[in-house]
Amino acid sequence: MIICSVQQISKMFGGNSVFENLSFEVHEGDRIGCVGRNGTGKTTVFKLIAGVEQPDTGEIHTKKGARIGYLSQIPKYEAGTSAKDVLKSAFQDLIGIEARLKELETRMGTESNPEVLQRLLEEYGQIQDKFTLGGGYEIESEIAKVANGLEITGLMDQQFTALSGGEQTKVCLGLILLKKPDLLLLDEPTNHLDIGAVEWLEGFLKEYSGSVMIVSHDRYFLDETINKVIDLEDGEVCLYHANYSQFVREKEEKLLLEFQQYQEQQKKIKKMREAIKRLKEWANQANPPNAALHKRARNMERALERMEKLKRPVLERKKMGLEFENGDRSGKVVFSMKDAKKSFGEKILFKEASLDVHFKDRTAIVGKNGTGKSTIIKMLLGEMQHDEGEVKLGSNVRIGYLSQHFTTADPDRRLIDAFRDEVSVTEGEARHILAGFLFYGGAVFRKVGQLSGGEKMRLRLAQLMHKDINFLVLDEPTNHLDIDSREVLEDALEGFHGTILAVSHDRYFLNKLFEKTYWIHNGKLYCFPGSYSWAKEKLAEFQLKEEPAGKPDVPISREIRVKEHHGKNQVSIDSIEEELLEIETEISAIDQQLAKETDLEALQKLFAEKEEKEKEREEKYTSLELLL
Repeated sequence: MIICSVQQISKMFGGNSVFENLSFEVHEGDRIGCVGRNGTGKTTVFKLIAGVEQPDTGEIHTKKGARIGYLSQIPKYEAGTSAKDVLKSAFQDLIGIEARLKELETRMGTESNPEVLQRLLEEYGQIQDKFTLGGGYEIESEIAKVANGLEITGLMDQQFTALSGGEQTKVCLGLILLKKPDLLLLDEPTNHLDIGAVEWLEGFLKEYSGSVMIVSHDRYFLDETINKVIDLEDGEVCLYHANYSQFVREKEEKLLLEFQQYQEQQKKIKKMREAIKRLKEWANQANPPNAALHKRARNMERALERMEKLKRPVLERKKMGLEFENGDRSGKVVFSMKDAKKSFGEKILFKEASLDVHFKDRTAIVGKNGTGKSTIIKMLLGEMQHDEGEVKLGSNVRIGYLSQHFTTADPDRRLIDAFRDEVSVTEGEARHILAGFLFYGGAVFRKVGQLSGGEKMRLRLAQLMHKDINFLVLDEPTNHLDIDSREVLEDALEGFHGTILAVSHDRYFLNKLFEKTYWIHNGKLYCFPGSYSWAKEKLAEFQLKEEPAGKPDVPISREIRVKEHHGKNQVSIDSIEEELLEIETEISAIDQQLAKETDLEALQKLFAEKEEKEKEREEKYTSLELLL
């Protein structure tokens, strides 16, 4: 059954058309992902469906009595309203019934007239049935389920007005989920959630009884939650019955087919025009002019005019021209922590934490919000001091820092001036560079404070690209970027010749680029020699095992001392190559053991052995280069 029908809607802003004549339907049980580049109108479509705005033309029909859930902006609540009060407001009708039940209980306890008491009992029974069927006795458990899943339990007793913007957004997301509308509209729901909360939300949506529409740039999240895709591009909409990965393949095949059809039609048009030209020439050359040939030429012209011309498909959209400059290499050890501890008051974020980042490493730090990921970044940047242990930056390290929160001293500063504050180039060169990051014409003179989150991220990337750096430190770099821009960023990072350390909750991004994962869990910093998905499996296995009795908690990550190289000064190339072959065989054997091992201590030893062998291999290669 259709729950929402969108028919021929159009919308304009400031004289510019966002889209025209869009039509699609949402059926009961649908899980639809709305995708498209930033600025194509995805959020506008949501606002029109929710009734927040009205279409210029066209109509939107919803099923009679259907409830739509959409968070357009953070609502205002009276001072003293707690986050829990906000969540409880989802059950306003049931809470009213509960209050009536308590009132009736009080009256029944004091009523002496049998007839009145009978009427009160009858009303109480009817209302209690309604309260029970409506789930009144599950209110607290429902709130606890959503609060735990979104990881906002610690905010429940705090005043809503005192929470940060991100925390308020999470609470309001919880409110919408608790209301259980027939059509749930989620616009970038993962932006303020850590990985654990995102995975919980995936599970919640899979079991959700209503229909769901999602705008998201999180490819992994879309793959896990949707079964249809609405692709909004160039003011037109196209529906695919697929998850995101399948949609990408189908769209590519569709574009290639359309391009082939366009080419074939262009060839046909060219042949028809040539035939028309020849017929006219032959008709005019005849003496007297041949009317029949003129008529045939005119008939072909009419056929050509009536032909429905295919638009040329755009196979390659304009994307950011992102390519990092190659700077001088850093030392072997880029950044290290040994037995570090950091606490705020009585709350200990982590202790005995050790971390090693070597030249050309691709290292990720993950964990729940508030566990200390960004704190490690601030310690690295020198913005925060550790309480215990050692924190060191290596030699010849030049850091490029990309924060999810772009700040500038003056929000009224023009975009081009903010760019030139970081990169010493002429205004003409700056405009040329910024055009490569999709800032065209007068857009470079906009104020920084007026830029969207995605535009600020593109500006910061433009600055980093033209600086001499060899160590990229990324804090949620994919936030606010559309999928196309994320893919460009990933390609650029793959080609970066320096070292990368990233904090991110984008699982697709983590799995694609990072081969070492540090995970902050229960105050410990665990290290896994693999991608996020592999690390998640291993961490789950560790959680199932009990800690050995009498043994202190030992974080997996620890400083691995480099074994001294005691090779003879005169070593033949053949012998070194034999040793390298033996080391490679040992590393391969360790990798196989790592893939099978589930014991925490055994995995720790294997990882240390692998690190030792890899360092030994590097030393052998260095010796070999010297001999060659």
